[in-house]
Amino acid sequence: MKKLIFLLILILPINRAFAQNLPVRLIVRADDMGYTHSGNKAMIQSYQEGIVTSIEVIVPAPWFPEAVKMLNENPGVDVVIHLALTSEWENIKWRPLSDCPSLRDGDGYFYPMVHPHQGYPGQSIMENKPELVDVEKEFRAQIEMGLKHLPRISHLSSHMGCSGISEEVRELTKQLAKEYGIEIDPGLENLETLGGFGENAVTLEEKVASFISMMGNMEPGKTYIFIEHPGLDNEELRAVYHIGYEDVATDRQDVTDVFTHRRVKEFIKEKGIQLISYGDLRN
Repeated sequence: MKKLIFLLILILPINRAFAQNLPVRLIVRADDMGYTHSGNKAMIQSYQEGIVTSIEVIVPAPWFPEAVKMLNENPGVDVVIHLALTSEWENIKWRPLSDCPSLRDGDGYFYPMVHPHQGYPGQSIMENKPELVDVEKEFRAQIEMGLKHLPRISHLSSHMGCSGISEEVRELTKQLAKEYGIEIDPGLENLETLGGFGENAVTLEEKVASFISMMGNMEPGKTYIFIEHPGLDNEELRAVYHIGYEDVATDRQDVTDVFTHRRVKEFIKEKGIQLISYGDLRN
């Protein structure tokens, strides 16, 4: 026992020193591609001109066909199927790809919310008793459509947490992922998640400063992930909102501007932060 303790005393400082020499790795993920034309353009811009390494696409969303074209024109970006059971925005909606009555509202669209919301009483999935058979049909349809048009899909993720609405749905998602040979958010248990820009970061400059500060606190040898929603502040996106989130266009334009900001890119280069994709994580 004494020898073991002595060896640990010798090894631990070596391991710490080794970790200090390892780079910080960062996955920057852009969510919800397909929800608008503005969102599609912003996500590709954030990849081409900025720091985004991974893009999640909502297969049943109205601008999915354009998303497919854009993603196929940019084969270097990691692509994720963002499984969705909601259509949350006012003025723009999408429907299920399958025949799933328990997941549709009276007009045939997805419900706007997963959980009860004071702005949308009675209009959440959980208030309308989703049937597991319907969830399975819809998840299958989205996975198969996604793989048909984007065969390089790296993994599955969940829009608004829809794959976690019950233990049965969580297990179903795991089974489908195994069946189709796709992982579910691989490596997340070993990733450090960076939070949002913070409530006190209101202006673009404050958000840039907040993001740089977060990156400055990342530790060598660890892998981090940052998730946000790029967009463009234009007429299209100014018409998109839901109750409780009305400043979508300005908020998401700031995300695009942070992801492409000169100071952010310079900081990443100066600190030797490695921008990686999920593929790099697996390898």
